[in-house]
Amino acid sequence: MAFVSSTPGRTQTINFYCVRDRFLLVDFPGYGYARVPKSESGHWKALADAYLLGRKTLELSLLLVDSRRGWMEADRQLRQYLEHYQRPYLVVATKIDKLNRKEENQSMAAMRAEVPGKEVMPFSALSGRGVREIWQTISKTKTQR
Repeated sequence: MAFVSSTPGRTQTINFYCVRDRFLLVDFPGYGYARVPKSESGHWKALADAYLLGRKTLELSLLLVDSRRGWMEADRQLRQYLEHYQRPYLVVATKIDKLNRKEENQSMAAMRAEVPGKEVMPFSALSGRGVREIWQTISKTKTQR
């Protein structure tokens, strides 16, 4: 069970979750919207670098992008980082339930336009939308390697 907060920046350590004794989900501190001192966010970057580049068993990163805001500069930087180091990732458009149908269509189109050929999955923690599809992608990734 993971605890969540409505305030960005509350996750301040790397958290590991064992899923069905098959694999680990790793939750990193937020990187773009958290209101924390630069020294703290710099420490988070060092943690992420060490993990993302040094972890040979890492098979997939989930790049969570708030669908209400779309691609922020920090999201773009992380995406470029993953691409530069050839790390596979899945873009997940979070908080999709906060948008009406027109806004959702516009947001998803804009997000997909920045990653041609990659899938962008809509997700809602409230309704569960996208959960099955994300788990399917994770499972496929696990079996393809």
